[in-house]
Amino acid sequence: MKPMLAMATIAGLAYAAAWAGEETVKLKDGPGLDKVRQNCVACHSLDYIPLNSPFLDKKGWEAVVAKMNKAFAAPITPEDATVISEYLAANYGKK
Repeated sequence: MKPMLAMATIAGLAYAAAWAGEETVKLKDGPGLDKVRQNCVACHSLDYIPLNSPFLDKKGWEAVVAKMNKAFAAPITPEDATVISEYLAANYGKK
C-alpha cells in the first residue's frame, strides 16, 4: 500500500471512530441544532457543550463561538455563529 493511501485510510478510520463516539452525546432538540452539528464537530467533541453549560450565559456562549471562529479559525459564517450562539444560550445557557 502506498504511504499516502495508508495515511488516508488510517485518518479515515480514526475519523469514523471519533464520529461514532459522537452518537452517544445527545444534544437537546431545538432551532440551530443542525448548525451546531455541522460546524462544531469539525474541531471538537460535542461533550464540550453540556460540560461548559453550567458556566456560560448568552454572552458567554457568544464569546465562545467568536473565539472558535477568530482564535481557532473555525470556518463558521457570521450567520451560523448567530444561530449557534442562540441555540447554545437557549438550551445550555446559565440562567
